[in-house]
Amino acid sequence: MTTPLCAKAPKGVSHASYHPKHAPPYKSFSSYVRARGPVLLRTARSLTANPSDAEDLLQTALTKTYVAWDRIEDHRALDGYVRRALVNTRTSQWRKRKLDEFACEELPEPAGLPAPDPAEEQVLHDAMWRAVMKLPDRQRAMVVLRYYEDLSEVQTAEVLGVSVGTVKSAVSRALGKLREDPELVPVR
Repeated sequence: MTTPLCAKAPKGVSHASYHPKHAPPYKSFSSYVRARGPVLLRTARSLTANPSDAEDLLQTALTKTYVAWDRIEDHRALDGYVRRALVNTRTSQWRKRKLDEFACEELPEPAGLPAPDPAEEQVLHDAMWRAVMKLPDRQRAMVVLRYYEDLSEVQTAEVLGVSVGTVKSAVSRALGKLREDPELVPVR
């Protein structure tokens, strides 16, 4: 999206015989860009979501400023001129953009949630395991078999040699204790 730098032919010189290397050197323009470039880039970044697009937008606005450099009377108001060029250029881009949205019968899959932080997951895992280790042996065994080993209530009852009702009540009491564990309160 880069716009090539084009200079206007000076008065009295035909456009056909004019070459940009003969353009008047605007040293003040170069020093202005060096001095104010970072500030103007922040302005461009506030107008676009993509940093690369912001750089292209600023380059386009500076090109427009360069072309109009000899017509700008008050060089103290250059920031305002360039900012107006940034806004106008961005508005033109926005108006010209092509919409690539089409109605369809099926909705697209939603974007996946961002991956959780592995450090936070490890902290949660460690806190949960410490809370499980505080449970009485029988309740801890049933919680581990049901939720860590993913056994059904019937399978857990068979492994421990107890009734399904015993598994249900012991696991219920164990989950109640885990809900009240002070280490797990911030997790809720």
